[in-house]
Amino acid sequence: MLTPSRCLWIEKKKRKSRHEGELMTTPVTLNVGGVLYTTSLSTLQRYPDSMLGAMFRGDFPTTRDTQGNYFIDRDGTLFRYILNFLRTSELTLPVDFTETDLLRKEADFYQIEPLIQCLHDPKPLYPPDIFEQVVELSSTRKLSKYSNPVAVIITQLTITTKVHGLLEGISNNFTKWNKHMMDTRDCQVSFTFGPCDYHQEVSLRVHLMDYIMKQGFTIRNTRVHHMSERANENTVEHHWTFCRPAHKVED
Repeated sequence: MLTPSRCLWIEKKKRKSRHEGELMTTPVTLNVGGVLYTTSLSTLQRYPDSMLGAMFRGDFPTTRDTQGNYFIDRDGTLFRYILNFLRTSELTLPVDFTETDLLRKEADFYQIEPLIQCLHDPKPLYPPDIFEQVVELSSTRKLSKYSNPVAVIITQLTITTKVHGLLEGISNNFTKWNKHMMDTRDCQVSFTFGPCDYHQEVSLRVHLMDYIMKQGFTIRNTRVHHMSERANENTVEHHWTFCRPAHKVED
């Protein structure tokens, strides 16, 4: 038979358990490098040995921003992948993700051991019978240093790839543009359009990128390179890399 004091102790324990459960599911807002995220304490403490687990267990001091949100001075954009891993225990990255090294550093900072293992032992991007076809598109512009506003003197566009079917399609669909073809390294072939003026280059580039993407390619990365060759000219190169999966053909 339960005594009144025993019943009171059990009731207090139930209330404490309910309160802790409510706390674990209460929304928590974090400011990570200026980017706000809302999640639950249970998600943040999914891996108790991690820095976040210790932080929200009270083992580490916490900092608040002016709005009262927990503040962490780390990469706010990459934290979305950290948080999704905490939610699902699965690492899911976009096909065109290019910041794996930076994400490794974030995982090391937060000390999430399963995520660190995933990043150091990644799964292949494609199955063994699939490979990646690549197309490089580059735009070269020569700019006058002394005109105001800066004037584009001359431009040209170059496409380089091993996908000869794509080059054939471009050759057949872009007949009005001056172009020449040349073989390059590793059995690749290049088409160079131009020289042409700035407006022609922009129009051609938009149509070329649209045509390439309609063939199933997606943009993997972009980059810009500035060079200064002459006293009165600057050269600026823009590069785009497109990729698509393709099945391997048996010999």
